[in-house]
Amino acid sequence: MPITTCVFDAYGTLFDVSAAARNAAAQPGREKLAEKATELAEHWRLKQLQYSWLRAVTDDYTSFWDVTQDGLDWALEKTGLDGDMELRELLLALYWELSAYREVPMMLAKLKAAGMKTAILSNGSPDMLEGAVDFAGVGEYLDKVISVEDVGIFKPAPQVYELVEKQMGCARDEVLFVSSNGWDAACARGFGFTTAWVNRAGDPVDRMPWTPDHILTDLTTIPELAR
Repeated sequence: MPITTCVFDAYGTLFDVSAAARNAAAQPGREKLAEKATELAEHWRLKQLQYSWLRAVTDDYTSFWDVTQDGLDWALEKTGLDGDMELRELLLALYWELSAYREVPMMLAKLKAAGMKTAILSNGSPDMLEGAVDFAGVGEYLDKVISVEDVGIFKPAPQVYELVEKQMGCARDEVLFVSSNGWDAACARGFGFTTAWVNRAGDPVDRMPWTPDHILTDLTTIPELAR
């Protein structure tokens, strides 16, 4: 079947999750944070994902905003930045204002011009995703913003990928699924989607039963892949 629907993970794929720490570090008086901003962002993102997996396997679902805060608290302690509640609140506020990667608006516009259906499929809670989409100004290019809250479990549970078929009205072999997480692209491939892994960091391929169909360094060529 030809590709009719392009579905994107949100955080790290369309939206730059390191932007919150980077933007906070650029503010006056944040020299200590500036020294550790990259490390903090990496720990924050990793713990955010790990906590989502643990919540899934223990059947103890909570909102992505909760695991985002838990991940930040761990990362702040790990980097010796805990105890500064003003910094914590600043970082959480900035997480609602993540910038989109530079190629995202044009890439989405090309997909829509080509007649593709487009959507986000994310662990993010609906209010978080709405905030990110609005801040980035890409809502006009998206037909749907789908949250795992509809099934109460995080990726890579197959119930999450099934939401695409149900809400987009398409078969799984019509979907190009795009994620910056290698494990997400791999598991979506196992589900039956054609997948593209946006490997911005140049990481090794995850040792999984499935591998992504495409490995990219950014999203620029997604419209060509979809065609």
